[in-house]
Amino acid sequence: MKKMLVNVMIISSLITAASCKKDTVTDTGSGSTTTLPDVYKKIYGASSAYVEGNFVVIKSTGIPDHKSPYYATTDSRYEAYNGSNPSFMLNPNRIATQNYTFKIPLNPAEASSKTNTSGGAIGVSLNGVPFFNQYAAMNAPLTNEINGFDQYYGHPQQSGAYHYHIEPIYLTTTKGKDVLLGFLLDGFPVYGPIENGATVSNAGLDAYHGHKHATTDYPGGIYHYHITAADPYINGNKYFGTPGTVTQ
Repeated sequence: MKKMLVNVMIISSLITAASCKKDTVTDTGSGSTTTLPDVYKKIYGASSAYVEGNFVVIKSTGIPDHKSPYYATTDSRYEAYNGSNPSFMLNPNRIATQNYTFKIPLNPAEASSKTNTSGGAIGVSLNGVPFFNQYAAMNAPLTNEINGFDQYYGHPQQSGAYHYHIEPIYLTTTKGKDVLLGFLLDGFPVYGPIENGATVSNAGLDAYHGHKHATTDYPGGIYHYHITAADPYINGNKYFGTPGTVTQ
C-alpha cells in the first residue's frame, strides 16, 4: 500500500509539472518552437505571428482599423473624407481584404550589398497595413498621388490593397509620434517622426533613412528607420538590411 501511494504521488507530480510547463510555440499550427520576440507582439493587426526558422512570419488581411472613404458608402467602416487636403480626389479603387504573409529576418543585419525597394509592400505597420515606398506607379513621385490619400494618409491600389506611403497618421495619433510603428522587410524597425522630443529630419538620417542607437524596444541599440515629413518619407531607395519576402 505504501509503495502504491508513493507511485500515485510521483505520477501526480509529473502531471502537475507538465501542466505548468510554459509552451514556447507562439502560434498553433506554425510548427515553430521558438518564442516570438515581444516586440513583434506589438503588431496588433496581425492575424497570425510566429517564428519559422530564421524568420518572423506575420500574416495580415491588410484591412485598416480605422474608417475611410475608400469603403463602399453602405459599409459601416465608410467615412467621408474630412481631412485637410483641399485637393483631395477619391480614386476609383476600394479597400479589399488581402492575404499577406510577411517573412522578416529574425536577426536583421546590415547587408554588404544593398537591395532596392520595389513597388508593393516593403514592410508592415502595427495595424497590419503594409508600408509602400516613396513612389507611385512607374517610380513616379507622389506629387499627384498624394491627393488621393484619405484623412489617415492611406489609400488602396487597383486590387484594393490599402497601404501607407507616408506617415500613418491614425497610428501616430493613437499610439504616439515617437513609438515603434512597424517593420520593413529587412527586419529593421520603423519609428515615428519624433525622437527625444524633437522632429526628425532627413538631414539627421543616412541614405537609407535611418540611424543606429538605443530605443525603448531595443535598449542595446539597433539600426532603425524614421518616418519624416519629406521624401522619402519612410526609407530611402534601398533597404539597410537584406529583405525577407512578402506574398499575398
